[in-house]
Amino acid sequence: MNTIFIDAQIEAISIHWIGNKAGDEGIIVSKTNIRIQSELSNLMTHYFVSGFKQQEFYQLFHDTDLKYNEVFDFISDIFDKPDIAHEQSVNLAKHLYEQSTHPKIKGGEFYVVYFKDCKIDGKTIDAVGLFKSENKDTFLKVYPSGDGFKIESQQGVNINKLDKGALIFNTDKENGYIVAIVDNTNRGAGANYWIYDFLHVRQRKDEYYNTQNMMALAKNFVLKELPKTFDVYKTDQAELLNKTTKFFKANDTFDIKEFANEVIAQPEVIDSFNQYKDSYSKERDIEFSDSFRISDTAVKRQARAFKSVIKLDTNFHIYIHGDRQLIEQGEDNKGKFYKVYYKEEL
Repeated sequence: MNTIFIDAQIEAISIHWIGNKAGDEGIIVSKTNIRIQSELSNLMTHYFVSGFKQQEFYQLFHDTDLKYNEVFDFISDIFDKPDIAHEQSVNLAKHLYEQSTHPKIKGGEFYVVYFKDCKIDGKTIDAVGLFKSENKDTFLKVYPSGDGFKIESQQGVNINKLDKGALIFNTDKENGYIVAIVDNTNRGAGANYWIYDFLHVRQRKDEYYNTQNMMALAKNFVLKELPKTFDVYKTDQAELLNKTTKFFKANDTFDIKEFANEVIAQPEVIDSFNQYKDSYSKERDIEFSDSFRISDTAVKRQARAFKSVIKLDTNFHIYIHGDRQLIEQGEDNKGKFYKVYYKEEL
């Protein structure tokens, strides 16, 4: 799926204030939506959508039936009848307030925005954005006064820092729409209320999901499971991590048999990998596909964690990027050592 790209006009915005329910702060509901001029619309669009940089998408869901997900119900009505968007924004505001029960949740403005002509994955569709601003920055206002200048401080929203957001695209309704999420606050005990309590989403099982989870599985197998069953050196683990990364970077599609034969190679290790995949899947409630299209974005993100590093006491770190045959391990009267072969210093 391509990176989210918004080339749209904001049709209307509804703004409400949501307090902390645990503190009995209440909510302030506006009576009507607002329409804004084109110059301000561009600034608001930047504020609302610039924070959506990942290709990790979600879908609204409910454990019993999707129709019982409140956000899904309200958003579906908005897509069916855009003229009742403000009415449903009030219902969304009340629903968010009911979920704002953790004492660390800050009150703030809640925006419900209807976007026309959004572009995602090559399609042009409408979307509804849900956003909440919880933090205020201090700005200085400098202006001429008489023969000099005056300075005043004002509290306001920084348009380059979106606190919380969700873009719900009007596609794939039967599976809970395609949803993109930003949550830059409440990373502690109150972190779940926006994503899980209010929106109630789960990750979409798309190419990003498949790539991300398969690479995480391979990494955990090499670093955690493999040493339990086989005599394996750190250099062997580093080689397997490098081969895994290269496989995902070199191929457009993933096939588990091809991966096993090319990367893992040894039949007994392949059997161990397949057994580990089954147990890993059950423990973490992850569905693995044996073949799928590889997400380049997921590969780049996961590859950051595939660091092939051998740590030697507190003195040295050896980073292995290439041929495992160019490094040897041994021991003499001075202690353990690694011998590294190279052609030139860079």
